[in-house]
Amino acid sequence: MTAIRVPARATATIALASFIGFVAFLWPFVVAPGTFGSTETPPLMFGALLLLVLAVVFAEIADGRIDAKALAMLGVLSAINAALRPLGAGTAGIETVFFVLVLAGRVYGPGFGFALGCTSLFTSALLTGGVGPWMPYQMFGCAWVGMFAGLLPAARGRAEIGLLAGYAAIAGYGFGFMLNLSFWPFSLDPGSSIAYQPGLPVLEQFQRYLVFFSVTSLGWDTGRAVTTAVLVVVTGPAVLAAFRRAARRANFQATATFTSPASAQAGPADDGNALGSLRPGSPLAGHQHRP
Repeated sequence: MTAIRVPARATATIALASFIGFVAFLWPFVVAPGTFGSTETPPLMFGALLLLVLAVVFAEIADGRIDAKALAMLGVLSAINAALRPLGAGTAGIETVFFVLVLAGRVYGPGFGFALGCTSLFTSALLTGGVGPWMPYQMFGCAWVGMFAGLLPAARGRAEIGLLAGYAAIAGYGFGFMLNLSFWPFSLDPGSSIAYQPGLPVLEQFQRYLVFFSVTSLGWDTGRAVTTAVLVVVTGPAVLAAFRRAARRANFQATATFTSPASAQAGPADDGNALGSLRPGSPLAGHQHRP
């Protein structure tokens, strides 16, 4: 069961932004040649999409449809991820941020996982000076890692850990596969056999990219996939238990009920245990009838 449910309007916005984001990632295969002739246009598209998502999320917060406790949990986990990321980034592909996204998305749901991926990368970029045209791509990539973790099928015990570890490995490769698309069309000599070539059929273009991915990024992404899967196996049982215990105590889905003053005053008269209608046999009843 999802611990934190994102309101329908925010869910629809996330789904729409994700669809457009996939199209923006895959533009070398789907748009006409020459549509994006510089490295500036795709990041601007991603920035606009992120602003759309954040605007809807903040609107939901202002309207009170997103629990303040959920927002606090998002802030805490974003800070933890921002602190963990510098411990592994830049060393043989080792990443220490993705396992938290996987486990948190699993417990708190796809909407929370999407938001956590965005805020974690944004916060860590500010802390480490990693702000640049690549940041929107990284934010969307991590957002999808957390979101799809929340959409995995139900499982418990060792089966759940195995499921999450397998997903973590796939997500490690998938993140690299998608992120390379942000610079592949602009990074190589057009005469290279693995460079982006405008106008080629989709299948041939995809074959070129697969070769590019294999020779430039596969080893690095293997480090990310292995690290994330191992961290899920080692820390998964304890972290999942802690997240679920926090969700139970926070009771994110609780709804407040309020009683009007008139009904509150009328309530004791209707209650057989109230002082206004003491039973004759009760100890207080004798004091009630004394002159």
